[in-house]
Amino acid sequence: MPVNKRSKYRGSRTCGGGTHKNRRGAGNRGGRGRAGHRDHRFSHFLLAGLVHNGKHGFVHKQAANVSVLNIGEISEIADALVDAGIAVKEGDAIVLDADQIGIDKILGGGKVTQKMHIQARACSAQAQSKIEELGGQVTIV
Repeated sequence: MPVNKRSKYRGSRTCGGGTHKNRRGAGNRGGRGRAGHRDHRFSHFLLAGLVHNGKHGFVHKQAANVSVLNIGEISEIADALVDAGIAVKEGDAIVLDADQIGIDKILGGGKVTQKMHIQARACSAQAQSKIEELGGQVTIV
C-alpha cells in the first residue's frame, strides 16, 4: 500500500534529508535567485525564455526613430493608395503625402513604374533621381 511521504517522515528529525547539516543554506538548492541560469539550471531558464547573454552596445536616449520606405514599394502600392483615398491621381501622375501613410523618409530601393509627385519630410538622393526620371517631383517639407 502506498505511503504518504509527509506523514511517513513526520516526527523524524530530518524528514529523509540525510544528516541535519544537508539542508542548510542556499548551497543545497544551487544558489539563490537566478544563480546558475547559465550553468546547472540552464535548461529550466532556457525553456522559460529567461537566459541572458550579457549586454551589448547602448541605446541613445535622444535618438529619433525615423520610419522609412523604399520608393519601389511605394510605386507598387500606389494604385491601392489611390483606391483607398490616401493618394490622388492628377492626370498621369499620382500625388501622395508621405505623412498620411506614416513615412518620414523615402529611400531609393526598388523600381519606379509610374509618375509621382511626393511630399515628404526627407528623401534620399537616389529616390529623388528615380522619381524625377519619369517626370515626377519630390517636395521636402
